[in-house]
Amino acid sequence: MMPFLPQQAPVGQVPVGHGLMLAWVLFVIGLVGVLVRRNLIFILMSVEIMLNAAGLAFIVAGSRWGQPDGQVMFIFILTMAAAEVSVGLALVLLFHRRFRTLDADSANRMKG
Repeated sequence: MMPFLPQQAPVGQVPVGHGLMLAWVLFVIGLVGVLVRRNLIFILMSVEIMLNAAGLAFIVAGSRWGQPDGQVMFIFILTMAAAEVSVGLALVLLFHRRFRTLDADSANRMKG
């Protein structure tokens, strides 16, 4: 028996490390967008980028072990993202009607 050696990706497949690195880069881009931007629409788009990065990581991991679990989890992530977009855009519209701006710093004037 040979000790465990990292396997080369078959021809036509992306190596696992490259896929996870891409997911990490996308997640960081989304995180920076959430932390830096003040426009609510850009914040929602950054959250979508982060969700897609998590989905990509699930797909890469599922591909590594040859299981469909990563694709199933990605379907759940897409479903959650669709629900988040519908609720988020409804809140953005309500926020814009009330304050006439999409600046997230204006939210501190909201009363509960």
